[in-house]
Amino acid sequence: MTKADFRNISVVLVNTSHPGNIGASARAMNNMGLTNLVLVRPKEFPSGVAIGRAASAVALLDNARVVDSLTEAVADCGLVIGASARSRRIPWPLLTPAQCAEKALEAGTNRVALVFGREDTGLSNEELRLCHYHVRIPANPGYSSLNLAAAVMVICYELYKTATGVDKEGAGPAEREWDQELATGEDLERFYRHLESVLIAVDFHDPENPRQLMQRIRRLFGRIRIDVMEMSILRGMLSNIEQNLRKRDPMD
Repeated sequence: MTKADFRNISVVLVNTSHPGNIGASARAMNNMGLTNLVLVRPKEFPSGVAIGRAASAVALLDNARVVDSLTEAVADCGLVIGASARSRRIPWPLLTPAQCAEKALEAGTNRVALVFGREDTGLSNEELRLCHYHVRIPANPGYSSLNLAAAVMVICYELYKTATGVDKEGAGPAEREWDQELATGEDLERFYRHLESVLIAVDFHDPENPRQLMQRIRRLFGRIRIDVMEMSILRGMLSNIEQNLRKRDPMD
């Protein structure tokens, strides 16, 4: 059986309210071979309750990274997948747990974040817009709300299963090569700010009447999955447009 290597994959828990869910999520990760845990503004951490629920995964809690925002948590990631059980006003590329595992493993050496939201309200719309894809775990329509640690276990299990080929008699996942690293979350945020500035300058975008333009642009580029060379080309195009605008209006 192929040994799984998840060094580039992190599980990100946003604003977790009960420390027991942090510990149980760490245990689920450890069961499936994942070791990178990131906590965004946990309500209570460190916690003896979390340690008690973690069982043999206390090392994951000791090494967990605690940050102030999801933007900070995914800044160095080339792929961000957010768990969402709710329909959104603007549909986002949606994955099954199995497809989520395939995408995460296809990312190669790029850093990957698997993001899980609050126990009661999940991820906000703003947080979900930071994700390239959403993953939804199929469940009983009459009671589809999963416990946080249970959701983490389902996704981690799919990762382990796909990486090791345990359900394919030893066959591992398909490998895909790419000639460039993927753009990180921080790269994308700078690009979106730059793009919005240029769109305003050419009177294509009115920030007073945005009409969901930037949300749809985020969805478009998130679906494409930009690499660093493509990002450099796009930023260069935007800079060239700005230079030409200044030449036309030298008093600006």
